[in-house]
Amino acid sequence: MNLRKLVSSYKTQFAVLGVMLILLIFFAVMNPRVFLNYNIYRAIFTVYPIPLILACGLVFTSACGESDLSFPSTVGATLWIFSLVSTNTGYPFLGLLCAILTGLTVGFINGILVTKLKLSSLVITLGMNFLLRGLINIGTSGQGISLVFLNKSFFYKMFVGRIGEFPLQMLWGFVFVVICLFLFNRHQFGAHICFVGDNRVSAAETGIKVDRVKIGAFMLIGFASAIAGILSGLINNTFWPTAGDSYLLTTMAAVYLGGTPYLGWGRYCYRRRHWGFYPQLPGNRHHFHRPHRVLYPVFLRPHYYFSPYKPQIFQYETER
Repeated sequence: MNLRKLVSSYKTQFAVLGVMLILLIFFAVMNPRVFLNYNIYRAIFTVYPIPLILACGLVFTSACGESDLSFPSTVGATLWIFSLVSTNTGYPFLGLLCAILTGLTVGFINGILVTKLKLSSLVITLGMNFLLRGLINIGTSGQGISLVFLNKSFFYKMFVGRIGEFPLQMLWGFVFVVICLFLFNRHQFGAHICFVGDNRVSAAETGIKVDRVKIGAFMLIGFASAIAGILSGLINNTFWPTAGDSYLLTTMAAVYLGGTPYLGWGRYCYRRRHWGFYPQLPGNRHHFHRPHRVLYPVFLRPHYYFSPYKPQIFQYETER
């Protein structure tokens, strides 16, 4: 792709990225002791993958026209299950499996209630959030579970260890981003997500299993919550009954202020060549004009720029 055409096509993304770089340079000049010290970036890379993974999963439910407010408690519930199984059996990989199954089950229940009972996803997932948090508090009696015994295990080193000074959880976060990019941009599931978000009636008429697609989207955020919960527990060396609550607003801001339309993606997802986190600055009609939280990175689609295969998923645009 011609460089001038590339910049012209993605001028909003490059402009926002440029603003972020200018701000980083400004901060580095004003306070070089902090912003030129690798420790601050090591600290960011230590905790950043958790909201990153959650936001990647939440994009799918938002793109298909639904919402999920249960993921904070799902993070806590899956971490609770992981802590119980790992503590009682001594096998953290078994705890990982149980946590993932718990997250998938919560997502499946949310999807069934939304698609089969035709209930509002906002109401259902908000209720599920409070239900899970109540069950956690009842089951734990408000007590935490220490995970310090995992610090020297292979499991700990595999997920939150370090390569030199680089935290491995950031690598796992990038892996999850790549997987979600593939699902959303190069897989049938992602195409169905966008089609359902654009017009579910038309999607059903073309043979797409709308209910199955939405259930899959809810299960994906359940899976993401399980992974994020386990990383959170390993980083903090403990489970606490309020685990996950602090990620609600951060993740929602990253997704919705980051450019994901709330009522489905549809044609928008194929016209815009970006996906994921945005620096939360004004730049397009989907942004709230609030110049704050500018340190969210930008994830473009380099595979789209350099790949010789660019499938045209829709040969026409559905008119509402």
